[in-house]
Amino acid sequence: MGGHTHFDESTEEYLEAVYRLEREGSGATTSGLAAELGVAPASVSGMIKRLVGEGYLEQRGRGDAHLTEKGHALAVRVIRRHRLAECFMVDMLGMGWEEVGAEACRLEHAISARVEERLLEVLGNPAVCPHGHPIPSLDLSTPVCPDVPLALIEVGTTVRMYGVKDKVPEILLYLGSIGLKPGALVTVHQKAPLGGPVTIDVAGVQHAISLELARTVMVVTLEEAQSLA
Repeated sequence: MGGHTHFDESTEEYLEAVYRLEREGSGATTSGLAAELGVAPASVSGMIKRLVGEGYLEQRGRGDAHLTEKGHALAVRVIRRHRLAECFMVDMLGMGWEEVGAEACRLEHAISARVEERLLEVLGNPAVCPHGHPIPSLDLSTPVCPDVPLALIEVGTTVRMYGVKDKVPEILLYLGSIGLKPGALVTVHQKAPLGGPVTIDVAGVQHAISLELARTVMVVTLEEAQSLA
């Protein structure tokens, strides 16, 4: 694959955002895409019209944008390369999981099919990125992603952390500092009433985290963890 133009990158960013919003179930509205991409609604409207004309998107119902088969294929490719780039930077370059998101956004547009193939080989065909997000397969199938938040786990239950929804660097730094990363065993010790903090045990040390933060940490039961391994 040759180099990318600025419009190519913009196209990929939009399709990637539509994919994420569709996966979250909120739908890719003009306002939702504007917030997701940090651009003006008028710019989103113009780009959606362009992508519909090129066959990457279609609009129906309330005007939500939906990926066509062509758009889905491109979005999945970009997301796969983004998450492979994150794996490479963490596993091979020793970078922190809090710093690779922004770097992967730059690299995802430049990775060729050959480089993607070699990344898969070198990394051992990883199933998830460092944040626990599944890496889409080459057949474009929708990967399964556990979506049970730590906030819903009952007191006295031990679970295994699967991933984190929020990739804000400051949040990732804090979670890493207390050992709350994918694969960690977590026991819920106490849940304060009225939206108060959740007290958890990670590697024998107790920490009180906010309910809001507990809602962003995805976990699986120990039985589910074995089946996903």
